[in-house]
Amino acid sequence: MSKSNRKSSNKRGLRIFLIILLVLLIIAVIFFSTVLGLLYSKLSKIQHYELGEVEVNEGVAEQLKGYRNIAVFGVDARADRFTNTRSDIIMIVSLNQDTKEVKITSVYRDTYLYIDGHGYDKITHAYAYGGPELAISALNKNLDLNIQEFVTVNFNSVIDIVDSVGGIEIDVTSEEVGYMNKYIQDINKEMGRHDATLSGSGRKNLTGAQALAYSRVRYTAGGDFKRTERSRTVLNKTFEKAKTLSVGQLNKLSDVLLPKVLTNISSTEIIGMIPSIGSFKISEGEGWPYKTQFYNNGVSYVAPVTLEENVKQLHAHMFGDNDYQVSSKVKEYSNGIIKKTGYK
Repeated sequence: MSKSNRKSSNKRGLRIFLIILLVLLIIAVIFFSTVLGLLYSKLSKIQHYELGEVEVNEGVAEQLKGYRNIAVFGVDARADRFTNTRSDIIMIVSLNQDTKEVKITSVYRDTYLYIDGHGYDKITHAYAYGGPELAISALNKNLDLNIQEFVTVNFNSVIDIVDSVGGIEIDVTSEEVGYMNKYIQDINKEMGRHDATLSGSGRKNLTGAQALAYSRVRYTAGGDFKRTERSRTVLNKTFEKAKTLSVGQLNKLSDVLLPKVLTNISSTEIIGMIPSIGSFKISEGEGWPYKTQFYNNGVSYVAPVTLEENVKQLHAHMFGDNDYQVSSKVKEYSNGIIKKTGYK
């Protein structure tokens, strides 16, 4: 073959290679556009909420740089609504953006804290008084946090989510069975379901209604403190089970879950988190406040003893800051609780 023919052949080969490469790139763009389009289509099912202004104590945002703190509210509405309802479940989900470690802290619903415009009251009432803005502001100001994002679900969601992952395995005690069975019967009546009651204690693969009944139990030893622990257990077990599902099963789960979620986290932010979800490490959760006494002035409250000391311990546990000094606002609220309750 002559030199000119070889050059011509090389040029044709290069053109063919470039054409193939271009076609592959076009296919890739179409594929990823389709995938992204599907993701956005799924995420459009979420009820998005434009969060108004929330308050953060001075200096806190800088101190907690590197942590993404999200409030999770479980409201006591039996229908798909998110307003004028108390948050019976309050969790702070903290993501260390460097290590990908996730720590979950449950705030007891009856905790006696300061709520703007309403004075000292149960923290569960903040959501009913002023929606997510007031609830988040109360958490930020009483606990020295910098929460700007939230997710709200209602009790119905727990049932559908757990059913969608095929149930979750939980060790149920003999003390819990009786209360659970009553709640299961109530849930069946309220929602037209036919979930079975439990025949005894032991390791059980709980259905959605059974898992919800488990998370509602509060009259065993430990009271509401133990109930918040059960709620965290249901959340952790469901998350771990969801990580094992196939693409098809996750697709089905998303169709069930997403319409029952209210959040201010955008679809773009959620998609951006997807690649790293598998690397998240969820630590064993805790309940807060750590040290409490019951306070009764006609209504029973859980009083932190003291708020200042409990906030210091919270920052040591969640953020590794063993020398944390609380803000002046937390000191003010802590002194206010002492004055109200007499507990030092």
